Amino acid sequence: MIRRRSAFSRGEAMARHQDQDLGPGHTRPVLDSAQIRLQRETTVREHMEAENAHEFERCIAAFAHPRYEIVATGEVWDGHSGVNALLQANKKGFPDFLFHPETFHHAPEAVIVEGRFTGTHLGNWRGLPPTGRKVDFRLIIVFLFEGDRMVCERTYFDIGTPLSQVGVARDPNSRAGKIALALNHPIVIGKALVRSMRHR
Repeated sequence: MIRRRSAFSRGEAMARHQDQDLGPGHTRPVLDSAQIRLQRETTVREHMEAENAHEFERCIAAFAHPRYEIVATGEVWDGHSGVNALLQANKKGFPDFLFHPETFHHAPEAVIVEGRFTGTHLGNWRGLPPTGRKVDFRLIIVFLFEGDRMVCERTYFDIGTPLSQVGVARDPNSRAGKIALALNHPIVIGKALVRSMRHR
């Protein structure tokens, strides 16, 4: 997976769009709060429907400036090429992936969506060969707006959940997890045991 870092901050991106010249005699319409909420949610729903259909050009077109921030991994995918690379990587790893929106919330500068991501691990994902296992995990997505223009999608989820579901990560409290910890981190586990014995 290619990691794309932003060449400028989200605030700078928003400022650039805010300062765009609309041409002589053209001004942005002033919308009331109800209109803005409706327009923002319509944009978000169109974006998600396109992503679920794997129509990535239509998905990206919903942004005034395409940008994904994946909080769980610290990755930032900025611009058309960056966002497209992320979407293509998701499709490669999970060809049947779907996002299932459940609840929409509105904030002064954002639409917040709670939902689930599902898919079958049939391709390389984050360097992991396909396992054929299914993933189904909850996530929260914050779609950031400048007025009625969507400028960023910020995603929050527990990376350990899909890794566990494809068989990479284990619960340290489970029997398999304890064995994996002992095999993968003998020095760390050894030091922890020594510390625990000293404090008895």
